[in-house]
Amino acid sequence: MENKNSASKATGVETYAVGNGESYRKSGDGLEGNGSGSVEMTGQRVVTNGGEVDPEVLEHAIQALENKKTTWWAYLTTKDFWLVLLIGQVLALCITATNTFSTLLVIKGTSIPAFQTLFNYIVLCAIYTTYTIYRYGMKKYLKLLLVDGWKYIILSFMDVEGNYFTVLAYRYTNILSAQLLNFWSIICVVIVSFTLLRVRYKWAQIAGILICCGGMGMLLGSDHITGSNGGNPPTQLKGDLFGLAGATFYGLSNVFEEWFVSKRPMYEVLGMLGLFGIIINGITAAIFDRASFASATWDGQVGGYIVGYTLALTIFYTLAPIILRMASAAFFDISLLTGNFWGVIIGIKVFGYTIYYLYPIAFVLIILGLIVYFLAGSMLGDSKKPWLGANQEEGVAGLGTAKLKAINEARREGLVGEGMA
Repeated sequence: MENKNSASKATGVETYAVGNGESYRKSGDGLEGNGSGSVEMTGQRVVTNGGEVDPEVLEHAIQALENKKTTWWAYLTTKDFWLVLLIGQVLALCITATNTFSTLLVIKGTSIPAFQTLFNYIVLCAIYTTYTIYRYGMKKYLKLLLVDGWKYIILSFMDVEGNYFTVLAYRYTNILSAQLLNFWSIICVVIVSFTLLRVRYKWAQIAGILICCGGMGMLLGSDHITGSNGGNPPTQLKGDLFGLAGATFYGLSNVFEEWFVSKRPMYEVLGMLGLFGIIINGITAAIFDRASFASATWDGQVGGYIVGYTLALTIFYTLAPIILRMASAAFFDISLLTGNFWGVIIGIKVFGYTIYYLYPIAFVLIILGLIVYFLAGSMLGDSKKPWLGANQEEGVAGLGTAKLKAINEARREGLVGEGMA
């Protein structure tokens, strides 16, 4: 994802090491300090008075990484590319698993979309909020809630409502229309990233997105040919509007989450998403799921489906920040397009589906689009975020970030000691 210069503030920043190569910053005007300041030499290390690596060292290391590119397709030969591709397909499988468990719940007579998702937010909060408090301490955690809690409320609201409206769309419209509306999520991501984050897409990225959409179109065409699109229910317009709302919330939340995890530790973002997700999702369930809850079937099998749904969704939420750091919200969205293919593969065994010959072709086309997306890019792929500054100085040095890759490169060159970042 491309480049943008961003000015850094230099007002009273303190940097707290919080483990796993990530840092928590606190400044006088909030919790997003940028760690700039005077430079001093300490042995082999070049550090600022806030404990950050000198921007000149970061600049040198990033240039060194980008200069390793010898061919236009060089990034495809890196471990990062194959890891991003693999994580994308694991996420697609997770989404397929949640859809499968949701279908099994409906078959059992238990359609409680908001309530069944509540357990995912409870698990996220239990794991990541607890760890965040352990790393920061209660005082700093409460200050985080006070200063930046409103931002996480917005993120959580978009995430919760994206889930809810998408499920509602499948209830009122046909499968073909609901899946076509998922394209709107990709459009939202591209538009918001371009306008607000000033992302500039390369020709290969645009071509990759279009190829993936072409593959998805082939999948949808296959559903239409085989008559598995669900027909034309009388409530289709209502369902299409729900689907449009869900896709919009999804697109916005993906971009917002990418912005968050590029600046903050992943466990902080996931913990806040879980905490506020419990509140917002709980309110949504109390309002809209009361009638469905009362008439639902409750037995051991339903409990097992909810556990499976929660496990798959928790894995999805845990891995999503990694691909958002290493790649982008756009790549994240197009990676999930293979979910239809995986859904049919699982459905052959679970629901007795049959596979149409266009499905394997469409799957290959989507994977080809994911590969094309990274052609002609830099050796850092999309991990170099334009809103973090030319040298990523405003970003967190965490798993999958360009900043951590630059620091590791500086270590290899002996410019930064092992104790840094």
